[in-house]
Amino acid sequence: MSESLIQKRAEVQGLSTAILLPSLGLFGEPAGLDADEVGPLTSVVGIGLFQRAVLTLQRAGIRQLMVLVGPEENQLRQALCKGPRVTIPVRWMPIREFPLDDPRTWEALAAEVRGFCLLSGVQAVFASPLIESLRQEVQEGQAIVVARADSGRDRRPRQTNLRVKVRSGRLLSMTSRQDDATLVVTDLVVLPASFMSVVGQASGEAGTVPIRRWLERAAVDGHVRVLSTETNRSHWYQDVRDAADVKIAEKKLFNSLKGEFEGFVDRFFNRKISRWFTRIFLAIGFSPNVITILASLVGLGAAACFGTGTYNAGIVAALLFQLAAIIDCCDGEVARLTFTESPFGAWLDIAMDNLVHMAIFAGIAVGSYQHLAGSDEAWIPLALGAAAVLGNGLSFWLVTRAQKIKVASRWKTPVQAAWSDFMLKNVASRDFSVVVLVFAVLGKLDWFLWMAAVGSVVFSILMLWVIRPSAKSRA
Repeated sequence: MSESLIQKRAEVQGLSTAILLPSLGLFGEPAGLDADEVGPLTSVVGIGLFQRAVLTLQRAGIRQLMVLVGPEENQLRQALCKGPRVTIPVRWMPIREFPLDDPRTWEALAAEVRGFCLLSGVQAVFASPLIESLRQEVQEGQAIVVARADSGRDRRPRQTNLRVKVRSGRLLSMTSRQDDATLVVTDLVVLPASFMSVVGQASGEAGTVPIRRWLERAAVDGHVRVLSTETNRSHWYQDVRDAADVKIAEKKLFNSLKGEFEGFVDRFFNRKISRWFTRIFLAIGFSPNVITILASLVGLGAAACFGTGTYNAGIVAALLFQLAAIIDCCDGEVARLTFTESPFGAWLDIAMDNLVHMAIFAGIAVGSYQHLAGSDEAWIPLALGAAAVLGNGLSFWLVTRAQKIKVASRWKTPVQAAWSDFMLKNVASRDFSVVVLVFAVLGKLDWFLWMAAVGSVVFSILMLWVIRPSAKSRA
């Protein structure tokens, strides 16, 4: 098969374009018209629904965006100019010029699309992995409808509250009745561009969005698949129609937070507490980099306390170090919630973590030395501290190299990539802060120093063994 044919087929199969309908839902429900309803500018964790939808699509790999906008165009434009930068091109198409019930509108849109198009409302908060899954699931000539599980809130009266009947992953029918259909339609639909240009010619009721009619026609031939958000916890979707929905969406956003390298203590302790700090930092307006510096200052204060060498100071220092580990979770949480991740921020986080760790090792070494000052064994904690600091510094350099190799997809073998991920996820974590606290309570910080010295040196040797073949082949 020729390379040009492969590239052409990849373009046909791709999903890189999205169309947003901020004025109403895909199936005709108006956005935020009642007093108790929210609208596209309603803030969820500091970012409006419309802006959050755009940024989520951008994060998930969408590269072109078209907005079928009503009279709120100026407000939405201003919203996108605030906060995180939107890097993908956005084309504004006023509904007064491109009516949603006019077949020519959809023919024009189809002409702008390569492969597939994602149609989405903005009265919801959804996970970027859900969009990434849609991009992987597209099949030529097939539409995709995203559906979620029914809930008690779905049974309240609403202008549209569609449910789907599914068989073997295919759409059978759409209904507003609360019968045996347990999946509720969301405002996320994927259509092939060719499909849009054909079905757009079908006549329908004036003033209505024709998407439901298109899907029902295609379902007769088995050309509509249903992707349920219940099959994967990371593929969550939450409608946001009133104040109660806003709280549920914010809770789901916080529950979805997870760091790249997360150990047992992070998952079951640090993250539980860090979310309260994250809410405070969001309210204050701290950026992720400011939070990183704050966590580092707390960690350096802990190192200074370790250096005094007293038992009580060791307890205080260990508690401060644990606090620093909790705050250190917040920079990534704030970055993911506000779409302010950056390569520099990621590097700064890792660099300051390692600076704090080396300062902790040095502080414990100095404190242990004061206990043995004047004896023949006084050099031992200093030597162990030096070994721990040097081993940690070398480990930091090797981890940075491993991440560069991963980003460039230059691992020589899959085994090396698997070993690198295993070591980074299971060894390079903040869990040892609890170990420090335990040794401080026992009054045996010198024992921890032995463990830190041996562990950091062994880790650096293992990382060197993992990345050496790939680093050599890359050179």
